[in-house]
Amino acid sequence: METTTRQHLETRIVHAGRDATDRTGALVPPIHLAAAFSRESLDVAPAFVYSRRGNPTRRALEDALAELHEAEHCFAFGSGMGAVSGAAMLLKSGQTVLLPDDVYTNTHRLFTSLLPGHQIDPHFVDMTDATHVEAALAGRDVGMIWLESPTNPSMKVIDIAAVAAIGRRHGIPVAVDNSYCSPYFQKPLDLGADIVVESTTKYLNGHDDLMGGTVLVNDGALAERLAMIQYVGGAVPSPFDCWLLLRGMKTLALRMERQQASALAIARYLAGHPRVAAVRYPGLESDPGHAIARRQMTGYSGMIAFEVRGGAEAARRVVNAARLFQRAGGLGGVESLISYPIVGSGASQAGTAMAPSSALVRLSVGIENVEDLLADLRQALAT
Repeated sequence: METTTRQHLETRIVHAGRDATDRTGALVPPIHLAAAFSRESLDVAPAFVYSRRGNPTRRALEDALAELHEAEHCFAFGSGMGAVSGAAMLLKSGQTVLLPDDVYTNTHRLFTSLLPGHQIDPHFVDMTDATHVEAALAGRDVGMIWLESPTNPSMKVIDIAAVAAIGRRHGIPVAVDNSYCSPYFQKPLDLGADIVVESTTKYLNGHDDLMGGTVLVNDGALAERLAMIQYVGGAVPSPFDCWLLLRGMKTLALRMERQQASALAIARYLAGHPRVAAVRYPGLESDPGHAIARRQMTGYSGMIAFEVRGGAEAARRVVNAARLFQRAGGLGGVESLISYPIVGSGASQAGTAMAPSSALVRLSVGIENVEDLLADLRQALAT
């Protein structure tokens, strides 16, 4: 009997989300803009009732994202923070959530400014050593372990499998924000995580023209609760944004391969520059997280963090001198971006022990010619 070989991820990315039952021959799925759907009769359960509960275009997107992550269940949200907030609603009042001490600023804001009002207690841990996670469980009712790898903005690598094993031993769900990698370079569910969160605004879309997020799980009980959170909470993406994201995802493999190759070349250049004090990029053999990254990632993405000698003033001059790199927040798009986290993405931690270094600069490497990007950094560092 002939067996079918599973297609490569690059192929599945291109064809994910296509409706196999469609008889029009359309290569592109349609946009279903309806808010409500009629039912044949009260005795027949309809496929769709109301777009907050479900929409054909959103269903196509969720099916595609589940395919790429090899997940059983997927829930699309209207922004990355909508997805983070949706996953956070799985926590119960009175519980503690463990987070990295380098977590994304708006995740930090959510857990420190909003959720304490619901008796959710955040506790921050240096998760680059998994024994710190184990130790932090003592004396606490921990309802979730939340991590990023690499972290945003400092690019610390956390051993997802090791933390997931701790969560499994204690019956605590582990959630991973995978926005820096996308499923092309990292699949946390395969590493033992229970919940994956991504800002689809970033690499999955890749064109800086929509907001979106997603939460993926394999567990049926978690999926049932997330379905209610998505429906009742209502933070769902529009059908048009779902359609845009389906279109953007088709080039994910091409973009990420180009961005990774350029980022590695740039990281090596920065590592040898006399005005750069330190570089964090997991693709560098010198990076403290390189060995773990090699185990759990299939590639290293396009994000780089580096510290400029001379501190805050020198770092600000480099950022302001950039010409091709755009001074903008966000990441993962085709345009290369440069940012200064202490006054941007890390602003909420300013003045605390969790604040990014005032000398830290973050790059999101796009798809431009790498020689042009290197030339821009060369002249910026010359300032």
